[in-house]
Amino acid sequence: MNDDAVQERTREGNGFLSDAATRRWFGTAAIAAIGIVLGGYLLGDGLLRAKEAERSVTVRGLAERDVTANLATWTISYSSTSTDLASAQAKVRGDTEAIEQFFAGLGFPEDALQPTGANVSSYTNDGITNYTVRQRLSLRTDDIERAQRAVARQFDLVNRGVFLEEGSGMSYTFTRLNDIKPEMVAEATRDARAAAEQFAEDSGADVGAIKDATQGYFSIEGRDGDEGGWGVSDSPYKKVRVVTTVNFSLS
Repeated sequence: MNDDAVQERTREGNGFLSDAATRRWFGTAAIAAIGIVLGGYLLGDGLLRAKEAERSVTVRGLAERDVTANLATWTISYSSTSTDLASAQAKVRGDTEAIEQFFAGLGFPEDALQPTGANVSSYTNDGITNYTVRQRLSLRTDDIERAQRAVARQFDLVNRGVFLEEGSGMSYTFTRLNDIKPEMVAEATRDARAAAEQFAEDSGADVGAIKDATQGYFSIEGRDGDEGGWGVSDSPYKKVRVVTTVNFSLS
């Protein structure tokens, strides 16, 4: 083969290699371009979704309801102190009979009043031993009106010689919370949406669906601020309250 033929074939081979390299380069560039375009689309779409996700408002909704207690519990604690244990015991037995007669006179059934505890303690002073006998009875009833009448007349027990110790107070309880929970949660959610709509109106947006929500604790307190305690009569009239926190999407 002469030199001219060798040079010609060399040029053909170089041309072939050049064309193959060019094709590979264009293929790689095309794939890269597609990747950039697709990545840009996904990035833009992701940013749009993130922006939409940021458009939300978190508000609180309140629901309150006035209720009347359905359970009354009165723990009556009384005692007698004497240097003679038998005398102290006799005095407590007499007080127990007086208390039972008091509640029977008000129309309470016998099983409404139950003993809940008794104890005896003693101390010695100047060589003299004193005995204290303490008794506790508990009244439990769903007759709220009758319970209120009993509290109003509790001084009658004092007139009968019964010494009521500290802590002998009536307590009223509302035990039907589960009956009103669903309605109150719905009411609190509506209140939260109303607040969100007001916010959206001021900012030129529309309120969408609930993204997430948290239900607060239910609280039951005296409607008029009466919580019971020594010297204070608890109230059967209660206020139930719940606060929910709701996150609404905005559009």
